[in-house]
Amino acid sequence: MPEYSPKPYLPAVPLDGCEHRIVKIETVNPDHIYPSLLFVRIHTDTGLIGHGETYYAPGAVASMLHDWMGARLLGGDALAIESHWRFLYERAANFGVRGTELRAISAIDLALWDILGQVTDQPIYRLLGGPVRDCVAVYNSLGHPNYGARKDGVQTWPGYGRIGEPGPLQDCYNFFNHPEDLAHDLLESGYTAFKTWAFDYAAHQHGGMRIGMEAVEEALVPMRRIREEVGYKLEIMVDGHGFFMLPAAIRIAEGLAEIKPLWVEDILKMDSIETLANFRAKCPVPVSASEMLLTRADFLEALNKRAMDYVMIDPTWAGGISETVRLAHLAQGFNVPVTMHDCSGPLTLMAGIHVNAAVPGCCFQETCRAQIQTVYKDFIDNQPDIRNGYMALPTGPGLGVKLNPDLFDSKRSGYRVSEWKNGK
Repeated sequence: MPEYSPKPYLPAVPLDGCEHRIVKIETVNPDHIYPSLLFVRIHTDTGLIGHGETYYAPGAVASMLHDWMGARLLGGDALAIESHWRFLYERAANFGVRGTELRAISAIDLALWDILGQVTDQPIYRLLGGPVRDCVAVYNSLGHPNYGARKDGVQTWPGYGRIGEPGPLQDCYNFFNHPEDLAHDLLESGYTAFKTWAFDYAAHQHGGMRIGMEAVEEALVPMRRIREEVGYKLEIMVDGHGFFMLPAAIRIAEGLAEIKPLWVEDILKMDSIETLANFRAKCPVPVSASEMLLTRADFLEALNKRAMDYVMIDPTWAGGISETVRLAHLAQGFNVPVTMHDCSGPLTLMAGIHVNAAVPGCCFQETCRAQIQTVYKDFIDNQPDIRNGYMALPTGPGLGVKLNPDLFDSKRSGYRVSEWKNGK
């Protein structure tokens, strides 16, 4: 009889019977369209390719993935998802884990779940316990031109044009200049909710320590006009991107009370849960927080301190599908609904849809229709099916979409590859 020597983690060398070994990892930054996005492909020796993604600091994340995490993954069992996640997370936790490390783990996790779905010929949500709904409620983020590539020295949003210049589906421009037209267009397109970044301009102009009532009133004007035009047919959410300190955040929330938004999101900086709880206690509208929290310890503290009415999770920042499911179930234990963040790439959206489909406590998925209808065709093979304010569940195996192989051109700047040398 063989002697067993238990270890806290599966070894990097797969157990006997492993049929899908990781042999290659590719990353690429599509900087010609989306400078802060990173796409990942993980290849197995059986010819399967898993697809992953994360957003922000793509060069740093790619270096973390290839220079450190690749040593664990290459030659390893592609289906040992939890073992890889636990090993990488706990090793990275010794050095802080937030940021670059979690983004790399997130992209890897998506790709490994995608492989498992292909092996079993099932969508990921079926592997998470099966669907609890047949479609997912979505809302549209209006966006702002600070995500895309520079054009003549000015930042653009993919699909949105740039500041002061309407582009295809220029929702941000129309919100400030033609809010009534925007409201009708959203309703005619089937959307029943949208999110605006109405106060970002005030933060950029004045800083976040204070905000004058004139700036608050200016930001409220488009929302008032939408309410007067279509009433409550459209839910409104307001994102502050953590720009403001407590006094300014309270003033903004008090101004928004008349609008009756579904939630205010990240109006306050996310560096103090105690202050967030203080804000929520004084806030006249529901509070959503936050894709910026990242770790389960952050979310648990915020839930324990009753600091939010909605939990917002980004599956490609917080640790991938594996950790997002755990966080969503954690929030469900507090009777706090969960909504998925996506203001980045198509795989973040797909990951959120799979979690939304499988976890009862999830209530909403963020989308950016301008990106879906413009740049997504350059990134993925199957486009999201959104109708009447809902997105259909993907039916294909794994994530249900594949990244365009042309993105992974070895001549493209920002492309990297690491390969298994069969133990060498």
